[in-house]
Amino acid sequence: MSGFGASLDGMERDLTGKIALVAGATRGAGRGIAVALGERGATVYCTGRTTRAGRSEMNRPETIEETAERVTAAGGEGIAARVDHLDPGQVADLVARIDADHGRLDVLVNDIWGSDHLFEFRTPFWELSLDDGLRMMRLALDTHLITAHHALPLLLRGPGGLLVEVTDGTAETNADYRRDCGIFYDLAKWAVIRLGRTFAEEIGPRGATALSLTPGWLRSEAMLEHFGVTEENWRDGTRVNPHFAISETPLFVGRAVAALAADPDRSRWNGRSLSAGGLAPLYGFTDTDGSRPDAWRYIAEVESQGKPADVTGYR
Repeated sequence: MSGFGASLDGMERDLTGKIALVAGATRGAGRGIAVALGERGATVYCTGRTTRAGRSEMNRPETIEETAERVTAAGGEGIAARVDHLDPGQVADLVARIDADHGRLDVLVNDIWGSDHLFEFRTPFWELSLDDGLRMMRLALDTHLITAHHALPLLLRGPGGLLVEVTDGTAETNADYRRDCGIFYDLAKWAVIRLGRTFAEEIGPRGATALSLTPGWLRSEAMLEHFGVTEENWRDGTRVNPHFAISETPLFVGRAVAALAADPDRSRWNGRSLSAGGLAPLYGFTDTDGSRPDAWRYIAEVESQGKPADVTGYR
């Protein structure tokens, strides 16, 4: 997929020597985050359940090996590790491996989701599958808790560690019930924002930073398929929905994480709910086309107001 290999236009590899774990790096935002950390020289453990030897229940073709290769191609060191983050033993083994290999962990990104196949739009709660809904909650929340429980002691071993909880939406945008998405999705995405806040209370006094971060309208592999386009001709998707013009590559939110990891003053964000579009002008990073799409502001001010699609001033 083009875009993942784009250069940083002179930005230094200021994360060289840093060790990162991107939990849920198989595709989408997780892959973009892993590659962006690689752009700046980090060593990145890329975890997920789909490998070239077998697929997860999502049954998609993207693999953690491919993600790790893209990290290395971008300038870092990518390490693929198959992990089911619902299995505490597998997570504990992963953290022990990182400890044995490096004795440290500088960045932990909890991007585990794996629930797209369980999601239904505009369906009343009582008509949803209870089994699917509870499975979504386990995949979206239990995985984050299990991973943080095992990884935080290593992250806290040295000063300045960063924990990023990746979600969909900010505290502001998710304050009202996302009716079209349904109760399970709404609760899962709001709870991850809460994790960012509560972890901040736990680790902030110990010299680390925790926060939640959301991409905007993400052009993930599945989203591109949904619109019947590729990254090369993604603008054709505006024929289906003109507001698709505000969408962004997964590398954009990845560069937000990389900017946070490289910021010596990142503790100012402890406990905050952030967006890639909001951070871009502050840190100076761009998407692969050189733009800075601010999707959540656009959605609030243009799309939700019923205005014609016009990204002028929003990217």
